Amino acid sequence: MKIFGLKNCDTCRKALKVFEKSELVDVRADGVPAEVMKLAFAQFGDALLNTRSTTWRGLSEEERSGAPLELITKHPTLMKRPLIVDADQMYLGWSKDVQAVFGI
Repeated sequence: MKIFGLKNCDTCRKALKVFEKSELVDVRADGVPAEVMKLAFAQFGDALLNTRSTTWRGLSEEERSGAPLELITKHPTLMKRPLIVDADQMYLGWSKDVQAVFGI
């Protein structure tokens, strides 16, 4: 299992505590493979873009109008976190719904 997020993100740390044997991929330092991003966008669409982040608030209206995948590639912290990849399944965020899938 891989968790794509930020090492200093509280929500990502909560997921890591539960999945101790998972691997954290820091999106700021390591990025997200293009294939993973394409699959995640196909599954989650615009929900993959975190429009409540400080990075988003710092963008101009012109920048915000860009394609979501391009924005996330340019500014990895715009991706909603964590993105959990477990074999062929993907989960976005750390909501009660995602936790329930794993029996938490």
